Amino acid sequence: MARNQVWVVVMDSVRKEKVHKFEEFVDRRLKPDLVHAIAERDKVFAQQKVFSDLKRNIELLERNGVTNLRTLVNLGSEVYMQADAPDTRHIFVDVGLGFHVEFTWSEALEFISVKEARLARQIEEYTHLIAGIKAQIKLVCEGIRELLQLPG
Repeated sequence: MARNQVWVVVMDSVRKEKVHKFEEFVDRRLKPDLVHAIAERDKVFAQQKVFSDLKRNIELLERNGVTNLRTLVNLGSEVYMQADAPDTRHIFVDVGLGFHVEFTWSEALEFISVKEARLARQIEEYTHLIAGIKAQIKLVCEGIRELLQLPG
């Protein structure tokens, strides 16, 4: 074998090893990070919807002057029970970590506004994180393309 041929074979194996390491990095690190970030953002979206629904319900109660309420409560596994709320002017709101705080309607609306702003910031942070991970994946894929000398 000529010296140039040996050099080409060595460079080809080095190139294959680099491509393999880049692919492994994408598959074992970046893709799981992306899936996790999207899942976390989806959780925040779900929280945002809960607070948006609560805000809408409080405003509806306030607008219609409802002071007592008969409703169905989900006990779990889609099993419901009828419940009476004799005084709806005070409600308990889940503030996180399993804690519930008793609020008046106006206090609850104020808390919800603060919470919604925080959730919106979290969604924005996750969206930036997701975009960054996608950019890293694209960059690594571009590096693989160049190593393999494929046309753009």
